[in-house]
Amino acid sequence: MRGTALAAAIGAAAVLGIQGWAGGAEPGPDGNAPAKAYSAGVKETGPVEGEVHKLALKPKGSGEAVLSQQGTEPFGLLGVSWTDPKAEVKGTIEARARDAKTGKWSHWIALDPVKAGMDGVRPGAHGSTEPVWVGASDGAEVRISGGGVLPAGLELNLVDPGGAISPAKKNGSQKNGSLNAGPAAFAAPAADPAPTDPPTTPPSVPGPVSTAPQPNVVSRVAWGADETMNNEGPIYLPGGKVKAVFVHHTADTQPYDCSQSAAIVRGIHVYHVKTNGWRDLGYNFLVDKCGTVFEGRQGGVDQPVLGAHTFGWNNETAGIAVLGDYSAGGASAAAQDAVSRIAAYKLGQYGGDMNGTTTLTAGATQTNFFGTAFEAGKPYTFKSLSGHRDGFNTECPGNQLYGQLGALRTAGPAAQLNVDATSRTATSRVRVPRT
Repeated sequence: MRGTALAAAIGAAAVLGIQGWAGGAEPGPDGNAPAKAYSAGVKETGPVEGEVHKLALKPKGSGEAVLSQQGTEPFGLLGVSWTDPKAEVKGTIEARARDAKTGKWSHWIALDPVKAGMDGVRPGAHGSTEPVWVGASDGAEVRISGGGVLPAGLELNLVDPGGAISPAKKNGSQKNGSLNAGPAAFAAPAADPAPTDPPTTPPSVPGPVSTAPQPNVVSRVAWGADETMNNEGPIYLPGGKVKAVFVHHTADTQPYDCSQSAAIVRGIHVYHVKTNGWRDLGYNFLVDKCGTVFEGRQGGVDQPVLGAHTFGWNNETAGIAVLGDYSAGGASAAAQDAVSRIAAYKLGQYGGDMNGTTTLTAGATQTNFFGTAFEAGKPYTFKSLSGHRDGFNTECPGNQLYGQLGALRTAGPAAQLNVDATSRTATSRVRVPRT
């Protein structure tokens, strides 16, 4: 979802183990060997509680603000927020973090603002940047420059995604409260207007059978989603049909081990709800470099869930985010395979073709990365598998991952499968080139 490429890469290797957090190293799945920091392998008995630490920035005048270099509570993900979601920061927002193990400071990281109204008009919503995973850290610094008049309430948000070593676990205290949104959460924004009565699908009713098999998906329960943050329940696409899939990258700066993937997903979830003020995690699905697919926004893997991922186009689509930055290097074969399979499954539920096109109605007047202009309310043709930049003015999902989408449409594993809805058997679908 992040827009531009990062100013510089952060640090060297990922922090794989931390001593001294909440009384020592986190025990491994067997209860003996130390696990990696924020390890997904640790078996939790319930929702994992995360925590957000907020530090105010100091205005310096002339469109500048800073947070001086300082030690902080432990965190793994960061972003900057401000009070008015409609206010804009026109200058450069940069931050850096201190590695909790080595004590070394990262290079400066460029943070990109989130478009206001991505998840509708919501009470208590804030303006913010996209979150960035920096790995286990205990210090931070922020600088904003060249921004003219800055919005009020600038804060650095540091997210501890929780886990057995999290400060949020100390004394068994509950850190995350419910987001009391009420009926106003369904107010229609300028983009992607929601109906007065959001469509709901009874949980007991399965989604439509797909022409591609459903891949394995790590459920919200399995990755430790704290459902107490959301008391609203899911909502679904107004037309009840996923017509296209938009691919994103999270543009995280810190290399990660796949055992940390669940913690990254939790961190994004906490940030989207508690910092942005959204109803839930924005993406419908998330994929890591090892090919693991995580369930994103709640509502059912087999259902047409309304997410918050591509401004102006959320009402008819699903969003898949690949963990990592793919501006300079492409996604792994495993990640590409996973994107292909979950995209083919969702499109195949509604008769879509991975290598086909579809018509989407613009929910906002805007221009995309390539300079194509869209007018709210008018129809436009999109590839069924598109990149974030096709619908919005952003570099997401990075030049390299965007370049890989063509192969996923025609030669990806899922693009070569067809599942007969009656027999439920997978057969090979051979594509014959046109002459």
